[in-house]
Amino acid sequence: MSECVLKEIDGAVATLTLNRPEKLNALNYETIDALLLRLDEIESDHRVRGVILTGAGRAFSAGGDIPEFSQSVAESPETALRDFVARGQRLTARIEAFRKPIVAAVNGLAYGGGCEVTEAAPLAIASDRAVFAKPEIRLGMPPTFGGTQRLPRLAGRKRAMQLLLTGEAFPAVRALELGLVNAIAPHEDLLPAARTLLDRIFVHSPLAIATILTAVTRGINLPIAEGLLVEAEQFARIAPTADLREGLDAWVSRRDPHYPGLWSATPERRA
Repeated sequence: MSECVLKEIDGAVATLTLNRPEKLNALNYETIDALLLRLDEIESDHRVRGVILTGAGRAFSAGGDIPEFSQSVAESPETALRDFVARGQRLTARIEAFRKPIVAAVNGLAYGGGCEVTEAAPLAIASDRAVFAKPEIRLGMPPTFGGTQRLPRLAGRKRAMQLLLTGEAFPAVRALELGLVNAIAPHEDLLPAARTLLDRIFVHSPLAIATILTAVTRGINLPIAEGLLVEAEQFARIAPTADLREGLDAWVSRRDPHYPGLWSATPERRA
């Protein structure tokens, strides 16, 4: 496995660190592929209940690796679409739809693709040193990892349009106002803050967590009637499980629940 994405497991939390500090953690093809593989590993690792995604050095990620991307563009538009655009969109879609909570711990620069990864993550905490930008327009192109779609949904059309059309950088405080991050932490407290957020989530059923993540991700862009069907579908998945029975019994008995976290009696189906 490439060292461009480091993985560390501490209890129920896996920390993934983008590890190209000399390149400001630019998302070259190797890094994107390695991150996707790490997520595959974590998805099947029943020890891990949540993920912290961060960067080494002074950047979260400065975005796509432009020299590598330029070579793909020079080869052909089809090559650039296949190698850069489709790969980047696959990454952000994977992060967005992951069935275990991912917290982006934005430790520094989050430009371009780094901002798009933050947009895709279901939760994000920014260091007080973090700076964001949508600078693709300065390269003569639109964002390609989902930025034209997710940022307007998070921040609103006009506020997102200004950021997309100017390419201007904005600080963590503005990212919080726009709904791009959940909170701001002092830089030295960033990873503990992300861990604390996950610990607050982990007291609940892993199956309930997975169904909420799925219902929100699948339903948010649907008409409300269709979104309600997604919500009902996710309830139907959890209704026969021991987790729901345990949660209800614990509530009635006024005790703390102890969730088995199994979709069935088969451990391989654990969320």
